[in-house]
Amino acid sequence: MDMLSPLILLHDNGYKALAPSNSGDDLRVVVLELQGKAVRVGEGDLAVRVGFANRNDEIGDLGRSFNHMVQQLSDSREEVERQHRNQMSRAEHLATVGEVATGLAHEIRNPLAGIAGVVEIIGRDLPLTSPARAVINDVHLEIARIDHILTDLLQTARPHLTQVCPPSDLNTTVEHAVVLARLQVLSRQIKIELYKDPNLPNVEHDSDQIHQLLLNLLLNAVQAIDGAGEIRVEISLLKGDAKIVVIDTGRGIAPEHLPNIFRPFYTTKGNGTGLGLSMARRIAEGHHGRIDVTSEVGKGTKFLVVIPLQQATARAATP
Repeated sequence: MDMLSPLILLHDNGYKALAPSNSGDDLRVVVLELQGKAVRVGEGDLAVRVGFANRNDEIGDLGRSFNHMVQQLSDSREEVERQHRNQMSRAEHLATVGEVATGLAHEIRNPLAGIAGVVEIIGRDLPLTSPARAVINDVHLEIARIDHILTDLLQTARPHLTQVCPPSDLNTTVEHAVVLARLQVLSRQIKIELYKDPNLPNVEHDSDQIHQLLLNLLLNAVQAIDGAGEIRVEISLLKGDAKIVVIDTGRGIAPEHLPNIFRPFYTTKGNGTGLGLSMARRIAEGHHGRIDVTSEVGKGTKFLVVIPLQQATARAATP
């Protein structure tokens, strides 16, 4: 029986050939240990390591390669489990948000409408020169702000079941959001540049939702810039998907905040609701895409939005 055959097969997978050993028993021990540990790895035990990895010969090289492979498998499994825990936490959090949102919509919006009506009547009865008119206008603005927060809350909590949409020009959708964002910075030294891709094929997308997603990212970028700054929006094709990048030169996001910025109600801004980025991610995921972020404090933030060109293909590829 040729005891070297298992090791010769490993050589075919890129390992070094084993030098002849003076001891057939020595090789037999190595092969048996390797076979036994490989079986345990196949059963899911990723804590196993071979003991001959500390040798200073080709057998030692084989052992170190095996141990490195098992460590990589272990690291990958831990990352998958971490991602699964995060997804479960998000699902539970959003389920709670949905229940709260439904109650808030009923308990707040109805009396809010009554308050708005009373304020409107009072405002009509005030003399044109009354200083109280300014207060009335402030009340109207605050009522509108509360209603806007409730709308954002409901949109965040409601599942985004994106309907099948005909292919259309993503450049145009993004451009509309950029135009609105530019109107917000007319009085500020912030430049918003748009770089479209004329060769990008039409993309199946809900233009209203993607418009909302981009507007949220752009306004978030505007709020992150103190004084003068620049925002770049780039559209391109990425391995069969449409890619939208939003880069700002703002203050950046601290590393401890990055893992939480897409969670509903999480905000580091005093006047923020913490719902804009959460809504943006749900819209991206509703299109079978994704949204990623990288940031460096003091230099700025980069958001990457990836959307499949065809939703039907993306759905079929989703496990």
